[in-house]
Amino acid sequence: MPRIVVDAMGSDDHPTPDVQGSVDAARAYGVEIILVGDEAKIGPALAAASPGRLPIRIVHAPEMLTMEDKGEDLAFKARHKDAKNSMAVGMDLVKKGEADAFVTAGNTGAAMVTALFRLGRIRGVERPGLAPIFPTASGFCVVLDIGANPDCKPENLLQFAILGSVYAEKVRGVKHPKVGLVSNGEEEGKGNELVKAATPLLKQAKINYFGNVEGKEVIGGSVDVAVTDGFTGNVMLKSSEAVAKMLVDKIRETIKGGSLLTKIGGLLVKPALGSIKKVLDPSEQGAAPLLGINGLVFIGHGRSNAFAIQNAIRVANDAVEANVIGAMKSAIEENLKG
Repeated sequence: MPRIVVDAMGSDDHPTPDVQGSVDAARAYGVEIILVGDEAKIGPALAAASPGRLPIRIVHAPEMLTMEDKGEDLAFKARHKDAKNSMAVGMDLVKKGEADAFVTAGNTGAAMVTALFRLGRIRGVERPGLAPIFPTASGFCVVLDIGANPDCKPENLLQFAILGSVYAEKVRGVKHPKVGLVSNGEEEGKGNELVKAATPLLKQAKINYFGNVEGKEVIGGSVDVAVTDGFTGNVMLKSSEAVAKMLVDKIRETIKGGSLLTKIGGLLVKPALGSIKKVLDPSEQGAAPLLGINGLVFIGHGRSNAFAIQNAIRVANDAVEANVIGAMKSAIEENLKG
């Protein structure tokens, strides 16, 4: 039975959604849940969620990392061997082999720094990348990095491409995933100096390299994995989310303020709009994997509700069952030899 650690102090409204989502996931997916955080706060939330005899236990961690933790202070709290914050305690369980994956809806930067200090990187990976799933016209696309590394070297993009390709194949079930390099033009030779320098590296790598892709090709479903630096990826993510929300809101406003015929039409298309909203809803994926870390770490939105936490645990469970870390180690080693 996969063992998933959940940072019960992660979400903005902790610990209620973190705990409720964990209970729902344990019931739905047959996983063991280890809730890490302040036991005095987690205990009542867990009792209220009526876990029954589900395999859920609490590991006490009296401290937590917040958005206020930065710089040297954050580094100290992330690496200190006796750290008592929920992220450090939870990731140590993974490192010791007492758990298989770690899920948090806490501070992304804090989670990344803690993961680097507590779990380390896969050999051959210089920087880990955060890789959410983008909805596309033909399904979904793994995009990395989306914020962990604003400034990258060509070698970082090569590593992202390998990691993303393995994740898409092993966890998403995509055979021979097509990997694209995000640029401002489809033709080879387009792009900034980073893209131009990364192109020959990706062409030589043992991946199914598609070539340059513009943002419209990513959304259009031309590739299964899109590789970029964290600055560009973050702009893509935030812009896509904002446009999706705006379109749904505008459609609702138009129907609500329209004629009787418009409102009747709105009722008829309501099921279809609901399906579209579901595809665009980040909570459906729950969390993004931090690829390149020597352990499974998944990071969700701070505003995650119980449904998002449940889905984050589902995705983490899928990665555990796919042995994705072992596959990534093999792929990186193979490309280093090549």
